[in-house]
Amino acid sequence: VKIGVPENYDGIFPWYLTKLLNLPPNHTDLVVTGDDEGIFGVDSQFLYALKPLDREKQPSYSLQVSFRTPVSRQSFTVEVCVIDKNDNVPTFIRESMRGSVQLGLLKGIPFMQVEALDRDERSSVNAELRFSLLEQMPRIPSSQMFSIDSITGEVSLTEEGASTLDPEMCGRYKLSVMVKDMAGKANAFFTTGIVIVEVTGNTWASPDPVRFQENFPGPYPIPISQVKWSGSQAEYNLEGEFPEMLFTISREGVIYLNAPLDRETQDQFLISIVVERPDGRAIAKPVELRVMVGDANDNRPTFPQAQYHTVVKELAARGTEILTVQAADNDDPKTDNVRIFYRLVGQIPESPRALFRVDRDSGVISVQADSMEGTAPQYTLTITAEDAKGDFSLNSSCTVVVTVQDENNNPPVFSQHEYGPFHIPENAPVGTTVTAVLAGDADVRGGDSWQVNYHLESGNEEEAFTLVTDKQTNEVALVLSKVLDFERESEYILVLSAQNPVALVRGRYGPASTATVSIYVDDLNEGPILSQSHYEVTVREGEEPGRVIATIRGYDPDSHPIRYSLQGDTKKYFSIGKYSGELKTVQALDREENSTYTMEVIAVDGRNSSLSASTLVTVQILDVNDNSPVLVGDYSWKYLCTPRWEDQALVLASRDSDGPQHGGRLNFSLRSDATVRHNWKLTPINDTHTNLSLNVPYLAPEVYTVPFTISDSSSPPRSTFINLPVTVCPCNVRGNCKMPVKQLQGMPTIQSAVGILLGTFTVIGTILVVVFVRLSYQNPNESVKSNQETVPLKIAI
Repeated sequence: VKIGVPENYDGIFPWYLTKLLNLPPNHTDLVVTGDDEGIFGVDSQFLYALKPLDREKQPSYSLQVSFRTPVSRQSFTVEVCVIDKNDNVPTFIRESMRGSVQLGLLKGIPFMQVEALDRDERSSVNAELRFSLLEQMPRIPSSQMFSIDSITGEVSLTEEGASTLDPEMCGRYKLSVMVKDMAGKANAFFTTGIVIVEVTGNTWASPDPVRFQENFPGPYPIPISQVKWSGSQAEYNLEGEFPEMLFTISREGVIYLNAPLDRETQDQFLISIVVERPDGRAIAKPVELRVMVGDANDNRPTFPQAQYHTVVKELAARGTEILTVQAADNDDPKTDNVRIFYRLVGQIPESPRALFRVDRDSGVISVQADSMEGTAPQYTLTITAEDAKGDFSLNSSCTVVVTVQDENNNPPVFSQHEYGPFHIPENAPVGTTVTAVLAGDADVRGGDSWQVNYHLESGNEEEAFTLVTDKQTNEVALVLSKVLDFERESEYILVLSAQNPVALVRGRYGPASTATVSIYVDDLNEGPILSQSHYEVTVREGEEPGRVIATIRGYDPDSHPIRYSLQGDTKKYFSIGKYSGELKTVQALDREENSTYTMEVIAVDGRNSSLSASTLVTVQILDVNDNSPVLVGDYSWKYLCTPRWEDQALVLASRDSDGPQHGGRLNFSLRSDATVRHNWKLTPINDTHTNLSLNVPYLAPEVYTVPFTISDSSSPPRSTFINLPVTVCPCNVRGNCKMPVKQLQGMPTIQSAVGILLGTFTVIGTILVVVFVRLSYQNPNESVKSNQETVPLKIAI
């Protein structure tokens, strides 16, 4: 059995705790043992206590309850747990509480801990302690310099304390602190105490900058500086822009360099040193160590490019600067390690020597010779750059390719002063080459100073010739650019000049750079030429024959007579004068028959029939209003319904054979008769069609004659008068005409038709009676029977 009993009971004793329910009904001799103080007893199955219990003295009791049964003596255990009450005041563990705070400590970092104890049960709220700061003395430079963690009792600086703590202003503080149990509730027990805090200085500061020579041989690691946090136990870490493990720090704060440095890679390092508690929280602000890398002459000067190209003119004077080469040294620019000297160490080809020089300090390459005329077209120079003099100087080299540029100091010269005369027929095709000539130039072949531009200075005012130059050889071809005409020009004297595309440096152009070309044009018999390649002629239809409608003009360059003839006039409507070229009509023309005629006029040389020319002649026949409009279509089977149906009309079509100028829009108009205009209506649809419809709601069924006129749009117009029969009839719902058919002349009447039918039926009846009588005599004993054949026959009779 297990029971709980509260401590400090102040009621009536004996204090009955519980009834022992697991005793058998026939038990005897009930005894409680295991209580050395005689606190517990049993009476009538009830367990009781004779005095209050104290959990702090003994938190539990294990009692043995025994009894006797008729068979044997038995026992069981009763565990009595004393339930805690808040009957103990919390106390500080140490009577004198002292601590020290270091200058530079960050806010919230504990520098000491206040500890207290409560004898109540630790796991209960009775022993749950809360700390608080009651007062700070003195209250300078702020009344809230410190704070205490309510649960752990850790004392730390506030933000004001961390920023204003100064041992010279106040070196000691007395803090009044309080501890409460029951998690700080209002009815909790509490105790107050005094904490003395000493303010101490600190050695935590940025160490002096370190200067370390690059490429130091070692051995490594090498200690280069040290820091120390003078307060509580601390750990150190390094942060910054440097390769991992290049710098490290020991637990004692010694900073080591673990590998050689290279100033050209990084000339200085800014190392941030962080001090932390073992749990990783920063204790104070980081301090910085600056490491500067000293320079060593470990970089040779280098040119930005291995090869340079430059040009110098062949007439350049002594001292002309042609190029500046600059090398760079990555050593410290504040030292002599970066001072560079230049030397010219090689020239290819070597002869002639001393053509160029390089300035020792600036790297300027210039011409040293008095003239570059007659030298090689290209030179390759080797230039070295060397840093500070001494046993440890370093150097590198580059090549400079110098091209000697030719200058135009020689004019082009023709090999002879006159060329020709050359003969060319007047019928030579465009593009014919007359001749090719060359003006030689003594400058370097292929350059602008060697190239020659040719010009025709005179004699080519009509631009009959053009020049085509071969840039590879400088040869110029004189090419025919227009058709020649002996009768107009029989001789050409051309003045040809030659010049370089660039200006002459020395001298000027003279007679040797000019030549004359003579060309004779050879005469040939030429065919006639017509003034037009196509003639457009207009003739009004119906014109009387024999009228001149056009004159074909032609001429012969050789003044030979010209004969004209026609081709393509298959119907012989036209004629042309054999020598005059006058084109005439042979008969009247009808535009409605053919509106256009096209033929060809042939002009033949009077002395050489193989020479001819031709031109096309197109004759357009102008329209005359010589046709009246006509009605088109059959309307005898069409009708109009009466009473009038809405939108019902006869569509009348017309046509005019004349052109649009005279035919154009055709106008329909009813005869000027009151009855006609009252009964009928014409409504135009387009230029050639109109609607004819009833103009009244009802018109008696009959065939009517509707008179109207169709006129064209010419001035004056031509007209046609029409009497159009129009059937008007009643219509069924489907619009079909119900007009009764009239009796035709010579056809039988209705009465005569009825008489003929009655006579026919009488004859047929008589024949049938005779047939049935004969049948009855042939079969006198048979009864008359009805069957499928006789019944319809009798019924028919």
